[in-house]
Amino acid sequence: MQPDFPKLLSSQIAFDIARTILDGFDKHYRLFRQVSQQAKGFFESSDWLNAQRTARERIAYYDKRVQECVQILEDEYAEEDLSDEVWREVKLHYIGLLINHKQPELAEIFFNSVCCSILHRTYFHNDFIFVRPAVSTEYIEPVEGLPTYRVYYPAREGMHHAWKRVITNFQLKSEFVDLDRDIAYVEGRMEQAFGHVEREANYQIQVLASLFYRNKGAYIVGKGINGNRIYPFVIPILQNRKGKLLLDTVIFDPALITVLFSFTRAYFMVDMEVPSAYVHFLRSMMPYKPRSEIYTILGLQKLGKGLFYRDFLHHLHHSSDRFQASPGIRGLVMVVFELPSFPYVFKLIKDSFPPPKETTPALVAEKYLLVKNHDRVGRMADTLEFSHVAFPRSRFSEDLLAELKQVAPSLVEEEDDQIVIRHLYIERRMVPLNIWLTKAEQRGDEEALEHGIKEYGNAIKDLVGANIFPGDMLYKNFGVTKHGRVVFYDYDEIEYITDCNFRAIPAPRNEEDEMAAEPWYPVGKHDVFPEQFETFLLGNPNVRKYFLKHHADLLTPEFWENRKQRIMQGYIEDVFPYPQEMRFCFQGVMADPSPRAA
Repeated sequence: MQPDFPKLLSSQIAFDIARTILDGFDKHYRLFRQVSQQAKGFFESSDWLNAQRTARERIAYYDKRVQECVQILEDEYAEEDLSDEVWREVKLHYIGLLINHKQPELAEIFFNSVCCSILHRTYFHNDFIFVRPAVSTEYIEPVEGLPTYRVYYPAREGMHHAWKRVITNFQLKSEFVDLDRDIAYVEGRMEQAFGHVEREANYQIQVLASLFYRNKGAYIVGKGINGNRIYPFVIPILQNRKGKLLLDTVIFDPALITVLFSFTRAYFMVDMEVPSAYVHFLRSMMPYKPRSEIYTILGLQKLGKGLFYRDFLHHLHHSSDRFQASPGIRGLVMVVFELPSFPYVFKLIKDSFPPPKETTPALVAEKYLLVKNHDRVGRMADTLEFSHVAFPRSRFSEDLLAELKQVAPSLVEEEDDQIVIRHLYIERRMVPLNIWLTKAEQRGDEEALEHGIKEYGNAIKDLVGANIFPGDMLYKNFGVTKHGRVVFYDYDEIEYITDCNFRAIPAPRNEEDEMAAEPWYPVGKHDVFPEQFETFLLGNPNVRKYFLKHHADLLTPEFWENRKQRIMQGYIEDVFPYPQEMRFCFQGVMADPSPRAA
């Protein structure tokens, strides 16, 4: 196929539509990169609030550009002009235009979004959209002069000098407190992790050319290569209180690197001319992480969502198990089901909610959107939101289908041999914390029980630092990941900490007050009484023991009010995506080691 292939087709309308859609995508990615490039300046100037604001705003860029493109096409062309043949030619023209494009996989998904917004679900066909990728992303090279990654050769220039060039090549404006000292720490950790390794002929360090920015940290991402072995690493760069830079730690453990790139964290800000090259590099470091998740964590969540759906359809085709209700206590707001062989759960908002819930499906959807746009600090699961998803009818049991039709009839319809769900959320499957704690206690595993409670409290404290009050803090609303981290996943009652009033329970005025079944004091809509948490969280003596050992402060209004005041004063809490004991400041005495945050 030659680059002028589209012009050989007959329809000028089809070519013009293809060109309009690609122009819309190019505008989107140009703006996406501009915002990603601003992250460096925000980091250098410690402008954390603007860094968070632009990261949030960037999430909405894609949908805005799609709607702009749809509006242009609907204004320009009459519906009768857009025949099936025209749409087929639009796709062929578009493929031709993607030859030599640097982001073809993203442009294909953008095309799908525009096409599906214009055409009704029952009308568009696979001939019209990109069900599979049509243009390869292999060996795409950038043209702007900056390679995807840089290569360093420690055998030639010395290990210390190689690491120094790795770090200084990013040309951050601020000075380091003591870069030579920090590099010595990196070398020491290498010795601890790998000992003496005989150097092969291909011994080298490869480092992605752009820093990864998130919250108050900048991350160097790379890998060492020696023979047929790959040694992934990540080095966080932080600032101390004086605005000087320091290397906070070095992460060699693949499991911790996977947690850093977790679905429970906000998207990185990274400047990438060829995103597929970055994904290929990261997959060499994390071979078991799906490409969909890697694209998502890089801020390209729409492509991540599209790749996820392709993976799901592929799995459906090659499996035969049936959907079933997810284990655990049934929720009042959501109905949750799963395919046992697939590591995700499917969540529908019920049409109505029994007491004591005082919300609506629309408000619940707003809460999920809030989480999508918020910094999840490693403690809230990212959700994939889908509309009009068709499932094979044969894969549903009669009991499950009856339950879905009973609690969410407005969202479920049958079409021939398919079940179509009009709106649902998909999340990574986790073990509900209440089940995890029960099993740990049944095994007599005190260490696991303590770990679960300690992680639960840490999760709440991390959420508080991100200005999130979970609302319903029952253990059933939290899950445990495969890495043993506790994550919050039930969002219908979340509120901003700054919108809550944390109060102490007034002392009873008399014996009648003390014996009253209802509060004798006025309670506002946003009033929270932390002392009451003990009633529904600490009934189990073993759980109570470990909760009071690690997180007794969560039962005091002072803890919550102090955190609220810090947030209102504009302070952004430190949240580290790795164990604090790994930090170099715990390795020895450092001058002013306090970081701005990771």
